[in-house]
Amino acid sequence: MLVTGGAGFIGSNFVRYILKKYPDYQVINLDLLTYAGNLENLKDVEKNLNYKFVKGDIADKNLVNELVKDIDIIVNFAAESHVDRSILDSAAFIHTNVIGTHNLLEAAKNNGLKRFHHVSTDEVYGHLGPKNPPFNEKTPYAPRSPYSASKAAADHLVNAYFNTYNLPTTISNCSNNYGPYQFPEKLHGLFITNLLEGKKVPVYGDGMQIRDWLFVEDHCEAIDRIIHDGKTGETYCVGGDCEKSNIEITKKILELLEKGEEMIEYVKDRPGHDRRYAIDFSKIKRELGWQPRTSFDEGMKKTVEWYKANENWWREIKSGEYLKYYEKQYIKR
Repeated sequence: MLVTGGAGFIGSNFVRYILKKYPDYQVINLDLLTYAGNLENLKDVEKNLNYKFVKGDIADKNLVNELVKDIDIIVNFAAESHVDRSILDSAAFIHTNVIGTHNLLEAAKNNGLKRFHHVSTDEVYGHLGPKNPPFNEKTPYAPRSPYSASKAAADHLVNAYFNTYNLPTTISNCSNNYGPYQFPEKLHGLFITNLLEGKKVPVYGDGMQIRDWLFVEDHCEAIDRIIHDGKTGETYCVGGDCEKSNIEITKKILELLEKGEEMIEYVKDRPGHDRRYAIDFSKIKRELGWQPRTSFDEGMKKTVEWYKANENWWREIKSGEYLKYYEKQYIKR
């Protein structure tokens, strides 16, 4: 199995999940180690004989073709994924999310791959009003940011390779994830670590933007079900059945860390901020028997406790020290 972007938040959790559940699987992790890729995320498996790390870009044709020759399954997590960064500079999002995905699909087509699974987002569907029904697999695409537009383009390419070349593809469009190893620029990681440092937490606008939240380990299990039992050519929406506003998440974190609401700092909302996402995951539940296992309260407690117990991990990230280490260790190889 080739896992692209396996040093990132969801990818690293997935690599660990697969190595634990399938001890006979051989996993290659291809990651460029950009700012959000961190091999400390996989420190506990780096000596596993069935695990190998390769530093590289999914848009590198020669490298990808060489790796895919002996691969049965590709699971593509590799993506630029932070909306704020896509607003400031969208070029990297087109390079990785569109050109990189196309390159992987070409390599898969040319090497007789058994399964190509593409990990996508619910943001390709746009946003919802307060009374709109949740997104499902038939919801029309309506991306509203450079990030979601690049992911939508990648989804269309994956479907095109199934229809045109009969490549055995599947796609999962997932709601917002949270949990251990999440880069501390996203809501949970940023707010928890800010509070642990005695800093305030920046809430966009009125904080009433609603997301459907899914604990990352539940997402890993969903992908496992799809790549082993899902029907090729199909898309599966994966959700947490957990719609919460940003201010609800903020207040839950404050409660778990025993902080008061004076630690909230309301800041100017970002451009084009989608108001609500929600996922109808009835298809994957009906066809593959998957549903989220982790309740909101349990997942939030696990997440806060993980950041409290792994202070060195997030302090190195927030200081930038981890980047200096990886430049020294891997850039010259």
